Amino acid sequence: MQDSGKVYLVGAGPGDPGLLTLKGKTLLECADVVVYDALVSAAILAMINPQAEQIDAGKRKGMHSMMQEDITELLIQKANQAAIVVRLKGGDPFVFGRGGEEMEELVSAGISVEVVPGITSGIAAPAYAGIPLTHRAHSSSVTFVTGHEGAGKYRPAVNWQAIAHGSETIVIYMGIHNLTYITEELKTAGMDSQTPVALVRWGTRPEQEELVGTLGTIVQQVEAANFGAPAIAIIGSVVTLHSVLAGCRPIQAHQDV
Repeated sequence: MQDSGKVYLVGAGPGDPGLLTLKGKTLLECADVVVYDALVSAAILAMINPQAEQIDAGKRKGMHSMMQEDITELLIQKANQAAIVVRLKGGDPFVFGRGGEEMEELVSAGISVEVVPGITSGIAAPAYAGIPLTHRAHSSSVTFVTGHEGAGKYRPAVNWQAIAHGSETIVIYMGIHNLTYITEELKTAGMDSQTPVALVRWGTRPEQEELVGTLGTIVQQVEAANFGAPAIAIIGSVVTLHSVLAGCRPIQAHQDV
C-alpha cells in the first residue's frame, strides 16, 4: 500500500462557475492542497476549502509564475504530504491543458492520480456567443487546434493547409498572438477571404466580448479594437448564426467574491 495521497486533475471549465462539474466542486470543498492555473475564475477559487493550501501556478504568455517541470515536482511533493491534492486547470485538463503530461509524470513517480474532465472553452465560448459548432445547414465537422505551439513538440508545426481543407468549422485556442500568420496560411491554402470569423474573449464570463469579421478583415479588426487574449477563434459559416442567436446567451452565474 502506498502512503502518498492522491492527485486529482480537475477541469475548472471556462470561467462561469455554473459550468464546473459537481465532482470538481466536491473535490475543491474537501481538498488539502489546490494548485491552480491563471485562468481559473475567482468565483471557482472561492469554492476551495478555506483550510486548504492554495498555490498559484498560473502561466500566461511572457509571465510564467512556475515552469511546467516545477509544477509537476510540486504535485509529487504535496501528494507525499497530503491526502487530497487538486490540480485545478482551466477548461479541460486533456484539451490543450498539459494534463496528459502531468499525469504521465505522476504515474511514473508512483503517485495515484485521477482526471476529472471539465467543459473546454472551445465548446463553451462559442455556445455563449450564439455560435453552434455544428449545424445541418452549415457544418458537419469540427477541428480543434492550438494557435500557440510550444518548443520541443513532437512535430514542427500545425499543418494549416490540411486543416483548411479538412473541416467545415475550425476552432483555434490561443491564436490571437499568431493570428496574422494563421489567417495567411489558411488563405494560402485556398480558404476564401470572405469566410466568417468570430473571436470570443473571456468566454462564459460576465466580461465576455465578441469580435466578428472575415478571414480577410479580422486581423485589422483586432488591431483597431485592441482585442487581446485570452480568446477563442471560430472560423466557418456557423459564425453567421451569431447575429441570430447571440441574444439567447445563457444566464451566467454571479462571479463576485
